[in-house]
Amino acid sequence: MTQLRTLIRFLSRIEGLAVAGVLALLYVVFITTSPEVFLKPRIYTSFMQTISPQLILALGLTFVITAGEIDLSFPAVVALAGFVFVWSYQNFDMWWGPWAGLALAMLVGAGVGYINGVLVAIIGVPSIMATLAAQFFWYGVTVLVADGKSIALTGIREEPIYDLFVGRIHGILPDQRGVPVGIPTQAVWALGLTILLWLILNRHKFGEAVMFIGDNANVARVMGINVEATKIRLFMMMGVIAAFAGVLLTLDINVFFPTQGEGYLLPVMAAVFIGGTSFAGGVGIIVGTFFGAYIIGSLEAGVVASGISGYWVQLVKGIVMGASVVINILIGQGRMAAFNERMRHWGLPIGGPSIAAPPPTDSPT
Repeated sequence: MTQLRTLIRFLSRIEGLAVAGVLALLYVVFITTSPEVFLKPRIYTSFMQTISPQLILALGLTFVITAGEIDLSFPAVVALAGFVFVWSYQNFDMWWGPWAGLALAMLVGAGVGYINGVLVAIIGVPSIMATLAAQFFWYGVTVLVADGKSIALTGIREEPIYDLFVGRIHGILPDQRGVPVGIPTQAVWALGLTILLWLILNRHKFGEAVMFIGDNANVARVMGINVEATKIRLFMMMGVIAAFAGVLLTLDINVFFPTQGEGYLLPVMAAVFIGGTSFAGGVGIIVGTFFGAYIIGSLEAGVVASGISGYWVQLVKGIVMGASVVINILIGQGRMAAFNERMRHWGLPIGGPSIAAPPPTDSPT
């Protein structure tokens, strides 16, 4: 029994394990119900292709929510960045046109994030209102400058930037009926960004500041953290990440349309929350977000391939999301119980050290 408790505690310390387990169980069910689809590599490469922009957005949003804030404007940044990239590609008729488009798109994303950060951190507008207004405003700007029209990226497949960001890596997966099965390059970028942001959140002072701010902004100030500057950088980072996702999406589908980020808001938020990131801030789980994005992105195709009516998709999503959140909460409670037990063993107060205001001084009577 003691060994079992020790094993459970050890497993509970592995970041994202619960969500990874839910994803593995989901794929086992899909393989059992639809082996002709889920025992072949193409369905998984398709997931890598379609889920990558959503995953990249969810990684950035994990940071924002960890800081106790929210950003609802990133779908508009996806569309705006797509337009900037296409406009640059068409107007800079030189080899560096696509690269200038990428740089300008990410610069625009940083600018939108900076404005959001100033509104939230300096002026004091609640982030839900500031970014909701930004969502409508930047979508409106995109529709106006694009004249409400879709724009095709003619000839983009011949450019090096296409292969670098949304091409295929062959030779890793076996051919299927003589046809090469390549890994989408955007999946490699998404994985690399996952590793980088995990290191920043868990091994860098910026990530530490973000978690302190999400836990208690006043305590963060006492510890010497510049809360306002950190929040501005945080929203700028989210803007750059959203712009990068917008460029990847535009390259992948070879066309820009003014509302191309519109369907990402709820799936991205769902991926973050079922991944275990705290609703109240202070705790962010990058690995959980990674697996959460694949859970959300795989559900619809898996349910349909299993032969279940498409009307069941939303119901299944609700069940899986609810189960993932409950498991994460139970594991979090297990971690807290283990922490409190160690505190008792060491003779320290439960709940850890805290910064409290000094008691009032008795005035002379």
